[in-house]
Formats: sequence, structure tokens, C-alpha cells
Amino acid sequence: MTRWSTTAALAATLLAGPLTGQDRFDHSPFDGLLRAHVREGIVDYAAFRAAPAFPQYLAQLAAFDPAPLPREEQLAFWINAYNAYTIQLILAHDETRSIRNINKTGGIIKGYGPWTEKLAVVGGTAYGLDHIEQKIIRPTYQEPRIHFALVCAAMGCPPLRSEAYSGARLEEQLEDQGRTFLRGSPAKNRVELATRSVYVSQVFKFRDYAKDFGGSREAVARFIARWYEPGPERDLLEGGAWKTFEYTDYDWTLNSVEQAARLAAGRR
Repeated sequence: MTRWSTTAALAATLLAGPLTGQDRFDHSPFDGLLRAHVREGIVDYAAFRAAPAFPQYLAQLAAFDPAPLPREEQLAFWINAYNAYTIQLILAHDETRSIRNINKTGGIIKGYGPWTEKLAVVGGTAYGLDHIEQKIIRPTYQEPRIHFALVCAAMGCPPLRSEAYSGARLEEQLEDQGRTFLRGSPAKNRVELATRSVYVSQVFKFRDYAKDFGGSREAVARFIARWYEPGPERDLLEGGAWKTFEYTDYDWTLNSVEQAARLAAGRR
């Protein structure tokens, strides 16, 4: 097990200290990596491991205090940090099959094990991924679409974008993430008019996430409806007159090039 990028990040923090007083953060190194090594949400983890720009970007995150940034830049920063350190978590543990294999105890994931490891360094403070999502992003920004943007390294997640988030384009990017996840992955989210059935990802069910979308199945359906054109599908979602509302199976297979090839070949 290696800790190469975390060590680099911590070293940079100790040498430089947190950076403050800026109105934006330069995510272009991460943007370049995502454009080069992520295709339709599938990640080439080996390429991230080999890229010098990745530990350098993590070191920049580790030394930067996002508090002075404007709100949209802050949220874009935290989303990028979460996604970057999720990639780092996979690399640090040399995991090849599923993020849920990390920090198991007796074969059981204990206390959100992968997501509580404090490897995400921001502004000189180490966080677990769960802390970033539950204690910083959700309560501070109260933006339900972050559930389409934070990617937990699994096939069942919304796809990782092939670009970094930015404050200037955040609204556009979050809307597009919703469209991609809700309309572009029928195995996860779909409406079947013939049976008056609504199927949604367990993203809308995990923990207490449903309350971010209004707190009920009816509210979730109304939230989803915004990505549908006017018509019978949207009417069904907005009116709540479905016969079936079900959550689809969540695939925790790693969102890697290798696992995607195995799934395409019909094997795990």
C-alpha cells in the first residue's frame, strides 16, 4: 500500500502553508487529467498513477484554503477535491475491483470505512471523504445536484466528468450532470409508461439523501421531472400517479478501464 500522493500533499502543506486571499483556484491540471484519462465516466487509474501532474494537483489542494473564494468557486473546489481524492484513495490502496474493499474489517465495511480515511488534505487539514460530503458540502451549500457530481468510484455512481468543475460554469455543469445521469443511464434511472413505473438510482435513497430532494418519493419524482420534456413521462413524475416506484440495483464495481472491459465481456 502506498501513500505517495498524500505524502506529497502533506509535504507541500508544511512547506508552503495554506494559501489565502484568492478569488479562484486553478483546477486546470485536474481538468487536463480528466480530459485525458476519463472516457464516459470510465477512469484509467494507471494513467493517473503515472501522471506527475496528479500529485502536484493534490499538493495544491493541500496547501489551499478555499474559504475566501466566492460561493460557486468554493463548491466547485470541494467537488473537485472530493473526486480527486477518491481517485487517490483507489491508488493508495491499489484497489482494482471495488472501493468497498478498502478498509474492511473481517470482510465487513465498518463505519463507512473507505470514506472515513483521512487522506484528503485541504488547507493543511486532513479530512475523510465522508466528512467533506456530509459536514462541508451538504450543509453549507444545500445543493441537491451535488449527488450527481460527487463520484464514489463505482459503476453505479453518476459518471465522472471528463472535465473539472469551475465556478463560472458550475450551474451548466450540474444541470448537464443531472441530464447525463437521469436520462443517459436507463439501467439506473428510467420511466416506463406502459406499466406506469418509475425506477431511480439508490443515490436517491442512500442514508438521508432523499431529504435533499424534498424528503419523499413524490418530491424525488418532481425533482427528476425537470430533466424531461413536457409530455406523458414528465406528467407521470410530476403527478405521482405511478403504480410502481422502485430503486435500481447499485453496482459497486470499480469504474476502471479494466472493470469496464470485464463487464463488457460479461464477467466480474
